[in-house]
Amino acid sequence: MSTMTSCQMFELTDDQRALRDTIREFAESEIAPHAGEWDETHHFPADVVRQLGELGAMGVAFPEEYGGLGAGAVAMAVVVEELARIDSSIAVTVGANVSIAGEPVLLFGTEEQKQRWLVPLARGEHLGAFASTEPGGGSDVRASTTSARREDGCWVINGTKAFITNAGNELSAFVIVTARTPIDGGAPLSAFIVPNGTLGYEPQKPYRKLGWHASDTRELVFNDCRVPDEALLGPLGKGARVFLTPLDGGRIGVAAMSVGLAQGALEQATAYAKERTAFGAPIARQQAIHFKLADLKTQIEAARLLTYRAAALKEAGKPFTEEAAAAKLFASEVAVRAAEENLQIHGGFGYIEESAVPRFYRDAKILTIGEGTSEILRYVIARQMGLTE
Repeated sequence: MSTMTSCQMFELTDDQRALRDTIREFAESEIAPHAGEWDETHHFPADVVRQLGELGAMGVAFPEEYGGLGAGAVAMAVVVEELARIDSSIAVTVGANVSIAGEPVLLFGTEEQKQRWLVPLARGEHLGAFASTEPGGGSDVRASTTSARREDGCWVINGTKAFITNAGNELSAFVIVTARTPIDGGAPLSAFIVPNGTLGYEPQKPYRKLGWHASDTRELVFNDCRVPDEALLGPLGKGARVFLTPLDGGRIGVAAMSVGLAQGALEQATAYAKERTAFGAPIARQQAIHFKLADLKTQIEAARLLTYRAAALKEAGKPFTEEAAAAKLFASEVAVRAAEENLQIHGGFGYIEESAVPRFYRDAKILTIGEGTSEILRYVIARQMGLTE
């Protein structure tokens, strides 16, 4: 059981700072001028995602032998944070591609699967997806009803998955799908890699979402979708482990996104408070305003430290389930608070869709839901504390 009592001071290395500066410069020059338009038109910016791949953003945490930079989990958190500081849609595209599509292949894939799917993913040549959530079950993985049966030397998959990121756009190459497989009278989950274009695999139209408008999110239908034996990812009947093992890393990614969004919201609110005058002075001088900003500054720094600590533990190969849950729980709720306070400080101007303020407000809420809701994360932490079974 982890106790979360140790303390560590975090200071980015020269390489990590250089990577941060590179991603920040790219985000400010190539993403910020267009993010509002992409949000308004629900446009998935494939060219920008390709450029991020060329910068190495997709391969930061993967070993060099598989096309990555081998820079580690902290560096990956820094990349996602910097992207979310400008646009959460781009951040989730990168984060999901790495954590819940690439990592399962790295951890459970055969050498052939790694070469075929992970290497081009790490290079940013294509995107991957992971499909576990279903219309009738999200947090409850064991409620999955998608099935895979053996027939004529193939696995035949049937079922529907919901809220899947990166599965149907022009860069999408594969999806990892969990399905129940009949074994010894039971039906445990197994995981399969399904290439885009496979007969019977049918990505549906993109959802029209509250936020993350420039991110590709769809329902996936599997209708007698046939894949060969080599599509099996990990051991037969161990699909739950294939899904749950990378989940902690995914929570670090969402925590980093939350920190980035909160930081961006704080910067917007601070700049506006310094410029906006009322009663003869900038509103930043009013205690009601600068106390809000001071509280947010403190909470964001705490969220960042929690996130970097969880990432550092992951990078060191140490247990980090509790730390990842705590980072994601705290950071996501700080992000919602920051987005709300940003809008509040902007007043009427914050309610008009001519700035990034409403976009940040809409993008924030999903952070408390995806990769484990706040309620589930509190349960995870309590379980790690030995408070529940």
